[in-house]
Amino acid sequence: MSEERYRHKKQLGQHFLQDPNYLGRIVAAIRPEPDDLMVEIGPGQGALTKPLLEKLKHLHVVEIDRDLIAWLGQTFPPERLTVHPADALKFDFGSLGAPLRVVGNLPYNISSPLLFHLADYAGQVTDMHFMLQKEVVDRMAAAPATPDYGRLSVMLQARFRVMKLFNVPPGAFNPPPKVDSAVVRMVPLSADAIPYHDPQRFAEIVGRAFGQRRKTLRNTLKGLVELEVFEALGIDPQRRGETLSVAEFSQLANHPA
Repeated sequence: MSEERYRHKKQLGQHFLQDPNYLGRIVAAIRPEPDDLMVEIGPGQGALTKPLLEKLKHLHVVEIDRDLIAWLGQTFPPERLTVHPADALKFDFGSLGAPLRVVGNLPYNISSPLLFHLADYAGQVTDMHFMLQKEVVDRMAAAPATPDYGRLSVMLQARFRVMKLFNVPPGAFNPPPKVDSAVVRMVPLSADAIPYHDPQRFAEIVGRAFGQRRKTLRNTLKGLVELEVFEALGIDPQRRGETLSVAEFSQLANHPA
């Protein structure tokens, strides 16, 4: 699809990777095998789709842009590519089967909610490889007591092994974004390795702890975690949420109220 025929839609956060060097590095990181069940989110103009199909027998893609949906259907035969015309935020990835591999250049404007949506399917996923805004990847992989550590870090690291692989400069895209990008690998933890028992309580504790970052846990978790629980676990209630590890958040969530 030529630039003259296609106008990028800013509201969809479209920045298409075109640099063959970085495309090659991403495919090498994914290591697709012919029989893999794989879905690409936001295939765009097929820059990653084409090299993936050189390795795969078949590929699923989820695309919301009607112009690109039509182009993908005309460019790739249906026996090789299944196009799902849908919003990835609402798409049922569980309908594709398992074990599923997920890849894509995620739209920067919806990256965090999309990551949380995808986390719901971790139980049937082998791995995920995404290109995202570098700032988001840094937050995903951040360690406790660092500036990038927050709710996104804890919630994802409690379900996945998160590994930042490499950065991608703006010039590798068309149009170039105003920020650097990075590629990340996410591998779901096994069911017995998930550190918390009650997902809803864990999410509430983490959300409250980071809702007012400058306040202590004693204040942010008041009414949710009693002081006796902090004492029993040896966690100082005067600490702030940003200093707690995933394991410590899980201890707070797992302790009887």
